[in-house]
Amino acid sequence: MYGKCGSMDDAFTVFDKMPQRNLTSWDTMITWLAKNGLGEDAIELFTQFKKAGLKPDGQMFIGIFSACSVLGDIAEGMLHFESMSKDYGVVPSMEHYVGVVDMMGSAGYLDEAMEFIENMPVEPSVDVWETLMNLSRVYGHMDLGDRCAELVEVMDPSRLNEQSKAGLVPVKASNLSSKKEEKKLATENLLAVRSRVHEYRAGDKSHPEADKIYAQLRGLKEQMKEAGYVAETRFVLHDIDQEGKEEALLAHSERLAVAYGLMSSPARAQMRIIKNLRVCGDCHNALKIISKLVGRELIIRDAKRFHHFKDGLCSCRDYW
Repeated sequence: MYGKCGSMDDAFTVFDKMPQRNLTSWDTMITWLAKNGLGEDAIELFTQFKKAGLKPDGQMFIGIFSACSVLGDIAEGMLHFESMSKDYGVVPSMEHYVGVVDMMGSAGYLDEAMEFIENMPVEPSVDVWETLMNLSRVYGHMDLGDRCAELVEVMDPSRLNEQSKAGLVPVKASNLSSKKEEKKLATENLLAVRSRVHEYRAGDKSHPEADKIYAQLRGLKEQMKEAGYVAETRFVLHDIDQEGKEEALLAHSERLAVAYGLMSSPARAQMRIIKNLRVCGDCHNALKIISKLVGRELIIRDAKRFHHFKDGLCSCRDYW
């Protein structure tokens, strides 16, 4: 529960006080440390687990590959992959192969991921090719992405939607969204303030305090520019002028949520925001700068992972 809320300090407190721990306890801690961007802590906990003379199972290695992905350390990840069968007798499943491809691809090692797939002792599943397809497109390797898409279409055409057929990374709603919410086209954010949940959409002006929210954002924008922020307008796909693109970025839903949170929550308090799509690159840079300017930790869960923004840095180390 604490892991899903992004509160790993509380999770550690419960874990430390457990009179007895089973394999699931360790698995859960390692997995959620990785999902919260705390890759080094996940690896350190795995080291403690082994020092205690305990034997890891296959599920634990999925969490370890995720932790190495966060750190961008594929060398250590591959050492763990080799150790899995060699030292612990865990036969790699297709889920492990997908985890390794995701680890390599997330860190930008796409050629290495392709070489790994070609050397797999079993036939790669559609999940393997779909993972490499999406990561190739994230990094702009369109040729490789298209080659993977061709294989995905042969193996399971239902995996490709209009976005993926057009060479885009498909947008998937968070597993927190209901079926009704998944049909909405606008991006949304949920911000909990004083036990109330507030919902925001990009460009939304329906909030009763919309004028104050946008004034807060414009004030922050000037401070951000002084701190080195430059708007990345390539994330705006509308055919409008430069000024219009900057204004569109300003109104992204996560920024509306943060602005209202700054206005309505105690100074220095943490903010928790849930986003149903992946955070865009410009918002990611903006939120890092905002966290430093306001001296707060911003915990944002997007469709893929947690981002803990604090002191101008993000826990994902810009791998997301």
